[in-house]
Amino acid sequence: MSVSELPAVASRIDKKLADIDARVDWLYYLSPCDNDGMWQRFQESDYTVNPVMWYPEIPDNFCEIKEALQNLPIDDVEDPSLHALFYEKRMELELQVDLVMMRESRGFMAISVELFGEAEPSLVHSARQILNEVPIVSGPASDANCADIVTAADKEINAYRAEVPDMASRVEVMEDLNSMMMVHHGHLKVAQSVKLPSARISPLIAHEVGTHVVTRYNGRCQPIQLLEHGLAHYDPLQEGLGTLAEYLAGYLPPRRLRVIAARVIATELALKRQSVKEIFHELHDEYHLPAEDAFDVAVRACRGGGLTKDSVYLRGLRELLAYLADGGDIEFLFLGKFAMGQRMLIKELLNQGWLLPPRIIPHHLRGERGRERVKQVRNVKLEQLFQLEPML
Repeated sequence: MSVSELPAVASRIDKKLADIDARVDWLYYLSPCDNDGMWQRFQESDYTVNPVMWYPEIPDNFCEIKEALQNLPIDDVEDPSLHALFYEKRMELELQVDLVMMRESRGFMAISVELFGEAEPSLVHSARQILNEVPIVSGPASDANCADIVTAADKEINAYRAEVPDMASRVEVMEDLNSMMMVHHGHLKVAQSVKLPSARISPLIAHEVGTHVVTRYNGRCQPIQLLEHGLAHYDPLQEGLGTLAEYLAGYLPPRRLRVIAARVIATELALKRQSVKEIFHELHDEYHLPAEDAFDVAVRACRGGGLTKDSVYLRGLRELLAYLADGGDIEFLFLGKFAMGQRMLIKELLNQGWLLPPRIIPHHLRGERGRERVKQVRNVKLEQLFQLEPML
């Protein structure tokens, strides 16, 4: 399928915004260091001493990024759809710079709410319903480690690379990571200390590679470069697609759905200036989250001074299920990284010939099994989105 070139001014603005987006890397500067050490010291204190968080050093010239953003001539972009997307992205990047510069200050939380929203009452209600209704089960033993994940992830990426040889993603093992695994700048990073049930490897790879790597690759194939890096507020849809991928790949256990719900409760408590210790005890004592899960969720909610980003996982999943229940096309959502609220603009640009359909579709959506599971999930309620046993 042929695609039209963007107007010269729009193309220049798009490239500059994409370049700046790669420089901001706000999550890196808000991710605490020595996560394993924090957990060990918290255990040794019998869960009584709040952890001390320290972060990567912020470059002296970081705030100069805002000046570069403000100098972009976005008003020279004539197409209204492109102008809207670029203007919205510039505003988001300016807020991300402010978020980093306000780290550990009282103004941090207000900027976080502006960027990621808060734990709104309807979302808190959904989270509590999940925590109260979804069963507490231990699940299979953690019999897999980092090497097992790396082997499986390499195999998955190589399978995609057989179809699209220019996919440049790789797997990297990290000594200190805020999560078991994550995609950063298109590469899968895996925590060296990770241990998990082997039945969870394929679903988590469907989340990280089948969603985040695939949408980034498809975005890189688009004339609009920002679809590789992410248009404004793309996180809820990305994380909704990623979590749903775990279900479609055959194993989203109750514990996983409960953790995602607990992140909303932790966000609500962080907005009330509750500490890591206080949030931990609410999640562990009242909602019976395993201690390590409760600590991880609490730390994530308090990082930087109260980061509300973790509320997007449940919000994005809820929006995605509503979209699918209404008959929405799931494959369309993989053409790049954008927000659910931007889908009409994206469709308009697609119809105008300035965008392409997804070049590759995730493995978990393919074949008869993939189509059947998508069909089934269109009728699944949020609190029902879990599997007691692997269905791989």
